[in-house]
Amino acid sequence: MKLVAGLGNIGEKYRWTRHNAGFMVADKWAINNDVQFKENKKLHCYITKFPKGLNDIILIKPTTYMNLSGDAVSAVMSYYKIDVKDILIVYDDLSLELDRIRFRPSGSDGGHNGIKSIIKSLGSSEFARLKIGIGPQPPIPAEDFVLQNFYKYQLDKLKPVLKTAVEGIEYYLENGMEKAQNMYN
Repeated sequence: MKLVAGLGNIGEKYRWTRHNAGFMVADKWAINNDVQFKENKKLHCYITKFPKGLNDIILIKPTTYMNLSGDAVSAVMSYYKIDVKDILIVYDDLSLELDRIRFRPSGSDGGHNGIKSIIKSLGSSEFARLKIGIGPQPPIPAEDFVLQNFYKYQLDKLKPVLKTAVEGIEYYLENGMEKAQNMYN
């Protein structure tokens, strides 16, 4: 069983913000697999489950808001007895250009509060990541930039990125991190 968590903030107010790139990927993947999310208050997330290849996939969108994403990830991990090596976190990254994605096998939080929360909750930074580029950041504070909506032209540019991210996740699940990095980074 694999856990894929798309990070973001719940609510219509945040729907099209840069910080919700992880939610956008999760939504696109759910649509492609004809599954729908259901809220699970006990696990602090919207959740769906579906078979993919040899694995069952648990796909979540935390309802904890970004800064407490670790609460949902650790709750789902515990409930389904998922090992940290079977987790992929999908989230926005300021340091990547808007049309880029990047797989990473592990790493620091890089200043991202959602990743910081997950590392704290799991007691480990050894989980896979897929970063969705939202940069470059203009000369305004990061916390303001990530909570702004994408501009229309940026959403148009983001659509093929979401498609590529979903393809990348499926490729990663079938072929592993190293091949996914070689193919998509």
